[in-house]
Amino acid sequence: MKKGSRRYAVAMVAACPFPANHGSAASIREMSDTLSEMGHDVHIVTYPIGQEEIRVRQAKVHRTGPFRSETNAKVGPSADKFALDFKLLKLLCRVIREHQIDIIHAHNYEGALVGIVAKWITRRPLLYNAVNLMSDELAGYRFIRPDFLAHGLARALDWFIPIFPDYITAVSPELRDWFVEHGVSPNKVEMIPAGIEPEMFDHPEPEKFRSQYPINQRPVVMYTGVLNAFQRIDYLLRAFAVTLETQPDALLFMVSPLVSAGDEREHKQLAQELGIADSVIWIAPHALADLPSYLALADVTVVPRPECPGHPVKLLNYMLAGKPVVCFSGSAKGVSHLHDAFIVPNHDYEALGRGISTVLKDPALAARLGTNGRGTVLSDFDWRTICRKIEGIYDRLLGAPLNSAAAPKETAVSAAVES
Repeated sequence: MKKGSRRYAVAMVAACPFPANHGSAASIREMSDTLSEMGHDVHIVTYPIGQEEIRVRQAKVHRTGPFRSETNAKVGPSADKFALDFKLLKLLCRVIREHQIDIIHAHNYEGALVGIVAKWITRRPLLYNAVNLMSDELAGYRFIRPDFLAHGLARALDWFIPIFPDYITAVSPELRDWFVEHGVSPNKVEMIPAGIEPEMFDHPEPEKFRSQYPINQRPVVMYTGVLNAFQRIDYLLRAFAVTLETQPDALLFMVSPLVSAGDEREHKQLAQELGIADSVIWIAPHALADLPSYLALADVTVVPRPECPGHPVKLLNYMLAGKPVVCFSGSAKGVSHLHDAFIVPNHDYEALGRGISTVLKDPALAARLGTNGRGTVLSDFDWRTICRKIEGIYDRLLGAPLNSAAAPKETAVSAAVES
């Protein structure tokens, strides 16, 4: 631990299936384990659902009920989450009391709502980790109908949530700027990106998948992630149709950690209409441990989401795997055109398709983008560097001395709790 930092007891609020093989859940797990390794007493408060094969190394896990292994947990809002979130609030307050928690660290909108109420009840400071805006995503989950109600509720949440935390971390400069432009004090919000664990991609095994699919010597374009509407898979499919005009032997791999039958059915229908269905391979679900091996098969990777105030974790994965990235400018977080990514204007799927073709046809460009991208992610997005910044925020919120080390606080150290 750095000089001047205390050892804190932290309640991480994860209002989602945990651990899980996607976005926020992965970031919460990696952040929590890194902070634990730095000496903090981290308690993850979460739902009973998670993926058994993904291990939490050091942080302690508290659940609202007996653990249920589920490899295809639903992403986004659902009716049963309301009862779960009430249980989550009760559990969070109990963990705060029993483990002498110093700070509540809440993630995503539901976690923030639970954290806000727990702050009022327990008088603990609240740090909110913002990874998105509801106005960009809520309607895309298709849970609230008609769409105008979803958009109205999303705007209300975007206004309401930032009022109450003591501090906010935003995962991208654009998200931080949005908060400031909408009334949040610049002194209350800081840009802290999502991170990666470099060791995850050290030993890929692509050959175990190469024989399963008709790749041969065909170039592989790859997307990894969920298939919800806000990811703009329709843009990717239309872009790939453009790519096939000059690269007719290319394959598009759609590698998703979750099965989403409705979304996949819709996207497959569009692929049929575009005449590209025979060149698209759909893979779901996949284990987190297999992600590096799938990415090792790729010649080009794609982020097809244009509006993205957060930071796409898939972008970091692509870069860490050393693969060239083609993306819209809205998803180009921390990268620059022709240095560590090939960036095209938002919503221009034809330019996206031409960009994929350009990188496929230019091995030197592809190699340069991949090498530079890996260098960027190792330099700027290592969790160990990021968590030192988070630790500094804890210091400020809790009034730790800056120049002399304080005595470590006595905290309960026990095995993971499954409450």
